[in-house]
Amino acid sequence: MVATKEAAMMIRQSSLSKLGVMINTAVGSSKRHSYGEIQWCFSQVKGTLEDDVTEADIISCVEFNHDGDLLATGDKGGRVVIFQRDPISKSTMPRRGEYNVYSTFQSHEPEFDYLKSLEIEEKINKIRWLKRKNPAHFLLSTNDKTIKLWKVSERDKRVEGYNTKEENGQMRDPSCITSLRVPIIKPMELLVEASPRRIFANAHTYHINSISVNSDQETYLSADDLRINLWHLEITDQSFNIVDIKPTNMEELTEVITATEFHPTECNLFVYSSSKGSIRLCDMRAAALCDRHAKLFEEPPEDPSTRSFFSEIISSVSDVKLSNSGRYMISRDYLTLKVWDLHMETKPVESYPVHEYLRTKLCSLYENDCIFDKFECCWKGNDSAIMTGSYNNYFRVFDRTSKKDATLEASRDIAKPRTVLKPRKVGSGAKRKKDETNVDCLDFNKKILHTAWHPTEDIIAVAATNNLFIFQDKF
Repeated sequence: MVATKEAAMMIRQSSLSKLGVMINTAVGSSKRHSYGEIQWCFSQVKGTLEDDVTEADIISCVEFNHDGDLLATGDKGGRVVIFQRDPISKSTMPRRGEYNVYSTFQSHEPEFDYLKSLEIEEKINKIRWLKRKNPAHFLLSTNDKTIKLWKVSERDKRVEGYNTKEENGQMRDPSCITSLRVPIIKPMELLVEASPRRIFANAHTYHINSISVNSDQETYLSADDLRINLWHLEITDQSFNIVDIKPTNMEELTEVITATEFHPTECNLFVYSSSKGSIRLCDMRAAALCDRHAKLFEEPPEDPSTRSFFSEIISSVSDVKLSNSGRYMISRDYLTLKVWDLHMETKPVESYPVHEYLRTKLCSLYENDCIFDKFECCWKGNDSAIMTGSYNNYFRVFDRTSKKDATLEASRDIAKPRTVLKPRKVGSGAKRKKDETNVDCLDFNKKILHTAWHPTEDIIAVAATNNLFIFQDKF
């Protein structure tokens, strides 16, 4: 049995399953209640708060750059919106996490594969930033088939006084030029330009689910359901296939690749997760083809007496992220978030239940396809906390040191300045307790699938429809 809906649909050669995605941004604090939960308050919100949301406006990925000053979001309409942190909010005390629109551009357009008679969606699946080397910024964005390298640069000066062309750009007749002028540079209103520098296409038979930039900043990985390719950022017409799990007979297909990521400091190491719940660490120094892993991170087999029809589905790893230190990694399956030590393969060192109250609802979640939702996860900058999403616009933050956790809601109701977010609780009992939401009242159409954490500060970005919420420490 194949453990993800995407794999089953791929075998039947049909389209990908639907994903409902949304975005929020939050700024966390070191200040805590006496009971250990992080205190948050509302700062600002981007995007319309109306109920009528166009499908193309739903945000499908979110990613901070390496210093956290820029926050990029991609949506189902193929657009990339970049937000820049307000310099004043960054310098004031206490520091505030306020972001304003910096640049918006169309990254991908809908295409049609005439050989396979398949429509290729413009939806942005992933965005990854490159480290900044000059005044310009560079990022990779991908849809199901094509990866693009974008340059985002500023221009605040213009040249006037050309000899061979007019100010409107029209070329002058050389015979009319009787004297030479020295062009001058004049200031102009700031213009942010986004231009595609490289287009990496035609290398994936199946839909791309993840990309990851290497620590050497020269190569990157792209993964689909059955293969992982290694690219050089300067070469667009050639890539190296380093992992291939496609069986000779597709009827023997039992698992698919769900995510991949490079090690943050060791350029030869990368990990990839599968729909069977396992994570493999590969070393590119060992062989050109990394079909043989260096380490296999997998929990002991489940007791046959407790296994059910849903066991393999909910054990599928939807996301894997290596810690910033490179010592640990987190993996997210449907019900839990696990922390693994790269030195210990047999079991995770920490395991956090995300929404255990849904275990009794798996049958209905299977019927409405929610059981196939792919939740992402992320690390805090110093690796002391982790975050992931849930339903009803709830997201969960786990403190690894104190073992405290918080359930917070990204809601329009708190869109008032300095409104403090109250921790949420979900109950599954017959009697409803005070300040508790019953599991039967959860809205499964509202889900937090995509999350990101500022690399140095407690600023978290959470995907929730078409809005960008910013929360921060109470001040």
